[in-house]
This record gives sequence, structure tokens and C-alpha cells, in this order.
Amino acid sequence: MVDAGTSGIRAAVVAEDGRLLGSVYREVLPESPMQGFVQFDAAALGEAALEVAVAALEVHGPVRAVGIANQRASTIVWERATGRPVAPGIGWQDLRTAGMCLMLRAEGIRLAPNQSATKLVVLLDMVDPGRSADLCFGTVDSYLAFLLSGGREHVTDHTNAGVTGLVTTDATAWDLELCERLNVPAGVLPHIVASSGPIGEAAALPGSPVIAGIAGDQQASLVGQGCLEVGEAKATFGTGGMLDCPVGAARPAFEYRGGAGTFPIVAWSDPGGVTYGVEAVMLSAGSCVEWLRDDLGLISTSAESEAVAAGVPDSDGVVFVPALLGLGTPEWDFGARGTLLGLSRGTTAAHVVRAVLEGVAERGADLLEAVEADAGISVTELKVDGGMSANGVFVQALADTVQRPVAVSAVTEATTLGAAFLAGTAVGLWPSLGEAAALAQPRLVVEPRRRRADRSRWLEARARAGHWVEELSALDF
Repeated sequence: MVDAGTSGIRAAVVAEDGRLLGSVYREVLPESPMQGFVQFDAAALGEAALEVAVAALEVHGPVRAVGIANQRASTIVWERATGRPVAPGIGWQDLRTAGMCLMLRAEGIRLAPNQSATKLVVLLDMVDPGRSADLCFGTVDSYLAFLLSGGREHVTDHTNAGVTGLVTTDATAWDLELCERLNVPAGVLPHIVASSGPIGEAAALPGSPVIAGIAGDQQASLVGQGCLEVGEAKATFGTGGMLDCPVGAARPAFEYRGGAGTFPIVAWSDPGGVTYGVEAVMLSAGSCVEWLRDDLGLISTSAESEAVAAGVPDSDGVVFVPALLGLGTPEWDFGARGTLLGLSRGTTAAHVVRAVLEGVAERGADLLEAVEADAGISVTELKVDGGMSANGVFVQALADTVQRPVAVSAVTEATTLGAAFLAGTAVGLWPSLGEAAALAQPRLVVEPRRRRADRSRWLEARARAGHWVEELSALDF
């Protein structure tokens, strides 16, 4: 499978028994030419994808099928005839279209700058103002499928289409009326296909295996951790954090955002139909540990945060609210800012480091509570992956905070397994997605050790972090 993340691209081979046989990674970093802008070299990303895929196959191939997982909503426009990107790709974090979103909101059109819709408008206005060129639009999965197929397949799946802002409410078709309003030609749009199902040959790879699975990174992680039933949930703690759970064949009742601040998503799709889900978001997770390392100098590596935090039994009353980029679910306050409370003369670096890990764990509980409220479910065990899942102090703090077992993925990036399960099921490697996902056994299960701390103190701290930059707090997308 090929997994395009925000900072690099990985190709991995997964065996029939669910083991990861090996992977090849290449860093492809985005750039920020000015405040609020995040873009990347789409051609370099495509070249890297082909290189790592070929390298992985040379050592561990051949394979039956290819799966694709990707950073969602990042937007690329390329020439249909050559596959050459006509401009830098615009990253999902990019905020350059915030003003456009606010103007559209006044017309009753609700779009967010992190969705693909307004990013696509900006790119088309830049390279094809007359809308006469033969161009293709796609999120990263689309572009990779196009390259892997030698230009034969221009597709995206329901999980990725669902976060573009350009689809109908059920995320099964393009909203052509909205596209016309935005001056987006129907001809640039990819064909929407199932997340699991044969698409076409990956002619650019040795042996031309079939491309048979596509999913956004969070949905791939959901499948990769075996969360297929209502009541199962996973959280990915990387730079930010996202918690997802499936809710079944019926789309959540709320159109855009639930009362507890979660979003409706397509969890995955196959020839039998679409399975929906809900997603809760924290904007800062692992980035808070990077802040301790890069800006405060309290640790020399991110991994060191575990040992430093373990040097004290608790945070000694220090509380950290991880709102370095604002608060996501449940408050959605872009003007909130990181907050450190309870400092005393006896506070040490270890107390601060531990407070940061515990603060991210508290935000994890925020997300879980929101998902349970908006989905109307009860989660008995939380599954986790992402870089922070390797930190034992954090995982224990999370288990203590949510007061239920936390199952840690055997693969740090469970997207790898999810994309493989979707593709392998489509070609008969596994009889069903459920049987494939059953192979995803956790590395360990961490049980709560302490009684849950008083959440009222946390909620008070979170409230204090809010509305620090009122102009940003007033924004609502």
C-alpha cells in the first residue's frame, strides 16, 4: 500500500496474515511561504510515491493488490494529458481561503477553508481563469491513482470525496449545482468509487497489480484497527488528534456539525454500500510535545518526554490545555490558546512535561465524550495509534482519564493495515473486511490504574483557554 502523509510518503507490503513485511519511507515536507499558507510540491510527491512503491516491491513483492491512504482534502490540479501538476498542491491545513469561505457563508453556502472546494477555486483561478483547459482535480489519493495507473484512472473514493465540500449530503455524488456556483467544471472532477473494490491496473508498478483500495488516512486507520462495528472507536494521536467511530448505513442526522462538535464522515464504502461515521478533532496533540522540544528546550527528543514525565508521580497540580492552534471538538474556538495553570516555585520541567501529556489525554477524553454524545453510542474500549501511542506515560494517562481500556495498535501508523485490508478484501485475499480487520490485534491493552481525576478542574482550565484572540474566536466555519 501507498500512504501519503502530511510530511512524507510510505510504501509498505502487508502479508496475508496481517503482518507488516516491510516499508520504505521518503520525506516530502510542505512549505509555508506566508502566514496561513501551506503548500507542497505535488510533482515531487508523485515521484516519491512511485520510488518508494517500486523499492518496497523489489524487496517484498509481488503483491495481489494496491491500496492508497492519504492526507485528506489537500488539493492538486494537473494536466490530464501529461499528469503534470500546474501549480503547487494546497495542503489541508492551508487557510488562505478563509475570507472566501466567510463571503460564501453570507450566501448560505457553508464551506471551511480546510475542505478542498475553495482551494480548488483558487487553483483554477490561478491557472485556468477561463475554465478552458483539460485539467484534473483531485485530492492526493486521486493524483496517486492517476500516476500509478499510468493516467488511466481519475478517481477518488467516498471517504475522500466526503471532505471536499463538493458532494451531496450523503457524499455519494458531486453536488453539480454547488460546483456551478463555484465555477468548477464537472469535467475536472474525479469519478467517485468505493473504498474497497477493483479500480484498475497500477501499470506504473512491476507486475501491474490492481488498485483496489482507497481511503483517507483517518478512515484507513479506523479499518486498520478493526473498528467496524457501532460502539468501536479509534483515536490517532499524531501532530493533531482525531477520534473516529462507525455508526452504520444511516448517515448521522446532523448536516454539518453535531451538538457536541463532531462531524459526519464516510467511514468506508464497498460494493454493498456506504458506512458512515462521526469524527472528533483536536488541533494540537504531538505538536505540543514538539513545542516542549523545539521551543522550550525541556526535552531533547520527543521520545524523551516519556522518561522525563515518568520522573515525577504526577503533575503536582499543573494543568496544560493543548490549544496552541485553538480548540477543536467540542468548542471549536480558533481563538483559544495554550494555557498552563497551577505553577508554583516547586514546579519542575518534569511536572510541565507530564502536564502536557496529561493535557493531551484530557483532550482525548473530550473527543470521546463528544463522539458518544453525537453518535448516541457507548464505547467500552478505545483503540489508539499515531506517534504518541508509543509513549507509555501518555497512554496510561489516557486510560486513567477515559476510565476504560486503551488498546495500542501493533503498527504505529494503522493506515497501512487499513488500506491493505480494503484492497485485499476487494481481490479475495480475505473473504470479508471483518475477517481482514480481525487480524489487527493490539500490541498491548492498558487498563486504568487510577480513579478519574475531577474533570471539573479540567473543564475550568479549558474554559480559561478560550476566547484569547477574540477576532479568531468569532470565526465559525
